[in-house]
Amino acid sequence: MDAAGTIKRLRESTGMSRKEFSEHTGIPVRTLEDWEAARRTPPEYIPRLIEYQLKYEELMREKGQTQ
Repeated sequence: MDAAGTIKRLRESTGMSRKEFSEHTGIPVRTLEDWEAARRTPPEYIPRLIEYQLKYEELMREKGQTQ
């Protein structure tokens, strides 16, 4: 999958709007829009970092529920 599709898939998996996702990740809304529309390409590591952040947050939520 290309970077645009990956970032859009990650955002949609959270159920967040672009604005919410922007605030959550610290990435400007306009940048997310450009990435998702493939008008601009993010650096190669960005989709992996976003995915890592979301997985980490999920693990922390699960850990908090089991304690």
